[in-house]
Amino acid sequence: MKNLGYYNGEIGLVEEMRVPMNDRACYFGDGVYEATMVRNRKIFALDDHLTRLWNSARLVEIDLPYTKEELTAILYGLVEKIDSPDQMLYWQVTRGTAMRNHIFPGADVTANLWVTIKPLTVHGHDHTLKLTDIEDTRFFHCNIKTLNLLVNCIASTKADREGCDECVFHRGDVVTECAHSNVSILKDGVFVTHPTDEFILPGITRKHLIQECEKLGIPVREEAFTMDELRNADEVIVSSSTKLAKRALSLNGKPVGGKDEALALRLMESYMQRYLNETM
Repeated sequence: MKNLGYYNGEIGLVEEMRVPMNDRACYFGDGVYEATMVRNRKIFALDDHLTRLWNSARLVEIDLPYTKEELTAILYGLVEKIDSPDQMLYWQVTRGTAMRNHIFPGADVTANLWVTIKPLTVHGHDHTLKLTDIEDTRFFHCNIKTLNLLVNCIASTKADREGCDECVFHRGDVVTECAHSNVSILKDGVFVTHPTDEFILPGITRKHLIQECEKLGIPVREEAFTMDELRNADEVIVSSSTKLAKRALSLNGKPVGGKDEALALRLMESYMQRYLNETM
């Protein structure tokens, strides 16, 4: 099976799966989700993703119908059905199925589990990115990985139309993150990344890069930086669970970064080796 879909125990091709209209994802985007890569049938950083899923669900008061062990078993059971060596694994939990009502349904409504798996191409360090930017008009709960991604879709479409790979969000002049990635910079040998407040998603790869920096002796500052600081950074690093870490070399058609390739590659290679080791 190439593209696998799962909904509350039903399994089939993604293109053929059906869900109820009253699933609260349809009206309200009322759910939380995670996504990561699978290599050699091993789910990368699954514990980190499950921890974040449980935290997101807690913050929006969704009662997850599984233990972490039960959800792990479901996900690995589905991964075994796919032949492709490299996959993207996506799963979301919605609040449940009930007649449309802004008020959360009662305890008799059980959350729904959606899973999709599809082949994924993993690019090496030589694959660099082009960026554009947009004012960050999202709400003040960006730290919760919910399904409410309309503004992210607008930003991603803007990037695609301009021939770019990602779109940088900023509130005023302060950089927050990207449409579906975190963005950090290297400046004077220091890794600088926005703190994990309500304005950004606490990225798993961002967390791992900080750990790799500590291992390599690269100083880290978790503090906000501006668009000017991004434009004048030695390197711009975009990170996500399905792209790992990549250098960005242009912003709105003008060069950025490219001034400390050796340090950037040292960090990215260290993280790539971690990924390969954990998915052997």
